[in-house]
Amino acid sequence: MTGEQLYVSHAPGDLELVQDLFSTVKNFPFGVHIALEEVESGRSRKRLEGRLANSNIVVAVLTADAAENRWINQEMGYAVAKGIPVLPVYDESVSRRGFVSDVEGITIDRNNLSFTIFNLLCRLRSELAPLGALSVPNWYIRFPCTIPDCGHPVTLELEQGQTKLWKLHKHGKLLTTSCEDCGSTYFFNPATIGFVSRDDGASP
Repeated sequence: MTGEQLYVSHAPGDLELVQDLFSTVKNFPFGVHIALEEVESGRSRKRLEGRLANSNIVVAVLTADAAENRWINQEMGYAVAKGIPVLPVYDESVSRRGFVSDVEGITIDRNNLSFTIFNLLCRLRSELAPLGALSVPNWYIRFPCTIPDCGHPVTLELEQGQTKLWKLHKHGKLLTTSCEDCGSTYFFNPATIGFVSRDDGASP
């Protein structure tokens, strides 16, 4: 699971929501291209066609703001025409019509975004790394140790399936991984794979 590309189509007013939903997804070793972040970096939205064309999946965030946004409809239509899967992530009050009317999506729970992020990760693991019913896709995040003067690469391997991760979350358990150089331990939320805390280690 490296090198995959994910494009997020959304309305300008939903940028903060999208950034919250994808903050931990961005830690995985594949490209996450959020439309308005790309525009803010100097590209025009019309010129994001290359990002779309090279995507393995398009996530369309559908809210009241998105309902009348022409770019989202165009980007979904382009993806469908190119055979790129479209995953709708939507507010329950929003009607899903057109390109995604028959596509099973993810409901946004604004009172519990952790659950929404968990469901998003479930679908992405299924769509981007389908290794069969009895296998667990080898997902991981890698980051430099944040201890001053260390910076050694630290890897959190996700060996559990999503059901197991949710059970850990419900029981208040955390995922852990340690820096092999300085011994510091990092703790992560198993539902969102979000960073929780760090215990500083002591080098021998």
